[in-house]
Amino acid sequence: MTTTSLSAQPGLGVRRRWTVLAVCALSMFLVGLDTTIVNVGLPAIGEGLGVGTRGLAWVVDAYTVVLAALLITSGAMADRFGRRRVFRIGLVVFAAASLVCAVAPSLGVLIAARAVQGVGASMLSPVALAIVVSTMTDPRERARAIGIWASVFGLSMAVGPVTGGALVEALGWRSVFWINAPVVVAALVLVAVFVPESHGQRTRRPDLPGQVLLVLALGASVWMLIEGPRIGWSSLVAAAGYALVAVTTAAFVRVETRRSEPLMDLGLFRRPAFTTAVLGAVAVFIALSTALLLNTLYLQHARGWTPFAAGLAALPMALGATLCAPWAGSLVGRLGPRRPLLLAGAFTAAGGLCLAGLGQDTDIRLLLTSQLLLGIGFGFANAPLTNAAISGLPASRTGVAGALTSTARQVGSAVGVAVAGALVAGVEADGLARAARPGWLLVAACGLFLLGVARVAAPVRREA
Repeated sequence: MTTTSLSAQPGLGVRRRWTVLAVCALSMFLVGLDTTIVNVGLPAIGEGLGVGTRGLAWVVDAYTVVLAALLITSGAMADRFGRRRVFRIGLVVFAAASLVCAVAPSLGVLIAARAVQGVGASMLSPVALAIVVSTMTDPRERARAIGIWASVFGLSMAVGPVTGGALVEALGWRSVFWINAPVVVAALVLVAVFVPESHGQRTRRPDLPGQVLLVLALGASVWMLIEGPRIGWSSLVAAAGYALVAVTTAAFVRVETRRSEPLMDLGLFRRPAFTTAVLGAVAVFIALSTALLLNTLYLQHARGWTPFAAGLAALPMALGATLCAPWAGSLVGRLGPRRPLLLAGAFTAAGGLCLAGLGQDTDIRLLLTSQLLLGIGFGFANAPLTNAAISGLPASRTGVAGALTSTARQVGSAVGVAVAGALVAGVEADGLARAARPGWLLVAACGLFLLGVARVAAPVRREA
């Protein structure tokens, strides 16, 4: 597997190294923000383009599915061709796609541009982390940097709805895409000035069959979740969809287990701690994306709130995530991943149960309490899950383990949006609350699953 060149950046001063971290974190913030900022603008997008909830789900998932599928390949390309080079290409692709999103005349153009955004974003997330790791050669300094990194990503996911609500209210839904342009321009300038070039010490050969099969398997799975209610779960078209998911998944596993340098190191899944940590990452982001979408549609359609007011309702979630993410990193460093994962599971389950009986006139204080609990759970989850995934692994395998965990997060986001969209697709405003109740039970179930993950996440000794 690819290893990181730790001697690639000799002589960088402390200020320069932390500036590199800040530049990379800015780009990571942009990726996370764009995963959730669109959520609060979905009703306005639907009204502006004349589409329903099912079409709107694709506006979100076209981005997350492509991002999830290409993360590992983009990381390998960066090791081969230069991390700064690929990082800059990713920024340009992301910005260009954002501009097309902003002027999209139809749903089809918007979905296609969102998919291209996902291509650009896939060149930012793993590549920026590799740049940080190659720059921070001291283990303690690197640990602090990765802790900050995790906090920035969690914060970006949580503040997306607030930012999106303010932009939609003031400037319309297209502004949530226009806003990316100045941020990317600033990032490109900073990268050119401060970020040095680096490469992996050893690069992998491209795994084109594995990449194609992964895209097909993920795309078919999400298509079934979104379109299932429309086509009928027992229809011939659905049966063909099930077959496609099964065949592409089985083919992917077969190809990956036979390649000397696979896209995914499936051997990692023989470790219970790693497998449960990856599934835990999926569960956390299913809960987060389900809650964000259901909350947005309920407040704006059923309660008649403005986009800005709906975004403000997510502030407790942002507050909880912002305060608890760095705390979680500290707890992991002192006590291991189990305790913060127990907290993450308990708070997430409580947040989902708060709204399991959601009604048309549910007290707003209960809704805000739910958002706060979910934010706390989200904040406590990221650092221990990453730690649990890489604990006990030799250094040569931690990079791919981290990439798989990042992929799992995006898969969880795509599944959560697909499920939430399927629950409320075609439902009238006065029936949204009742239709959303299974979604909130799903959020609670994800929290309970994290409690199970915590049982497996006992600290283990790192292999030599």
